[in-house]
Order: sequence, then structure tokens, then C-alpha cells
Amino acid sequence: MGSGAVRWGAVALLVRPLYIATEYVVAAATKGGYSFVSDSVSRLGEVGCSAAYCSPRHELMNGSFIVFGVLLAVGALLLRRSLGPWVTGLLVISGLSSAATGLAPLDQDATLHAIAATPLFVAQPVALIVLGARLRGVRPRMAGALLVAGVVTASAAAAFVLSGDGSAAGALERLALWPVLIGLAAFAWTQLDPDGRSVQRSSSADGGALTTR
Repeated sequence: MGSGAVRWGAVALLVRPLYIATEYVVAAATKGGYSFVSDSVSRLGEVGCSAAYCSPRHELMNGSFIVFGVLLAVGALLLRRSLGPWVTGLLVISGLSSAATGLAPLDQDATLHAIAATPLFVAQPVALIVLGARLRGVRPRMAGALLVAGVVTASAAAAFVLSGDGSAAGALERLALWPVLIGLAAFAWTQLDPDGRSVQRSSSADGGALTTR
């Protein structure tokens, strides 16, 4: 794969933390009160309005689920030689899950929304753990951080599901999602050297050496 493709893949993952800003922009416009601690992210994408709650920027939220999901899938495919087949596959599944979530707002069909979102919460933590294990021999500090992030996000995702609409549901959901954005962006940065050339791992084995192209 050419260095240009890898560079674009890195950029796709590097811009994904901007998703967090989208949440704040949408939440700022809600009517009836919104809590980042107790309310789920999906409430920001609810289409319907009532006297108690309304998210007039729901199209922006649902659009961000789609756009940032596509960026994840495309970025993973372009960086597949560095990520390896398992991580690539898991991240593509996660990206498609995110996009599907944006197409199935919570208040339109809660069951379909849950089905669309579930793969994201399962695949992303596993991807971080597998990527961390893959990088142990070449980038031990990043590997350790990714492994910790994978365990934390997996635990948070499980707690979020078990909590239902609990008082900390929003905080748990974000703890399951936001570290993935940061972790993958940090990895993407390592794929570019100061001269803008791509830095790749050999695809021959998980323990392959880093190469520049």
C-alpha cells in the first residue's frame, strides 16, 4: 500500500476526536436539560420533541455517528498493514455499527437502535486490546496504554449496559467511547514521521519490524 493511502488513513483516525466537540455543540442546543453524566449519547440524536425534552440539532448528532463511523472504517482499511487483519476487521465492524446507529435514532426504533449500536461497544475494546498486544514489541508504552484503555472501555461498556437508564449511564457510555477516539488517534500519529512519510509494521507477522515508506 502506498504511503499516500497510509497518510490518509492516519488523518482519518486523527480527526475523529472532533466527535467529542459535536456532542457539546448538540447538547448546548437541547431544551429541557441534558446531562453528560446521566443521559445517553443517543438522546442527542432523538428526532421527536416533547414539552419535557428536545434536541433540535439531532441531525448533526446522527450525521456525526455516520461520518465518524465511516472515517473509522476507511481509516482502518487504509492502515490495515499496520493494524493487522483482526484489528482492521474489528474497527471496520465498529465503524459500520456507528454509521448504522446514526440511521436508527433511539426514539424512532429503540430495538433497532440497540442492535445497530451493540457491535460498536463489543468490537472497539477488543480491537484496542489486540492492537496493544500487537505493539508490545515495538512500542511498549503505547501498547500498555492501549491495553489499559481496552480493559477500561470494555468494563465501562458492560457497566453501561447493566446500568440501563441509571444515574451514571451517560458517564459510563462516554468512558466506553471517548478513550477509543484518543487511543486510535495516538496510534495514527505514530504512522507518520516528521517528514510526513508513513510508518508501517511488516504485515508478515504480528511481531514484524516498523518500516518507513
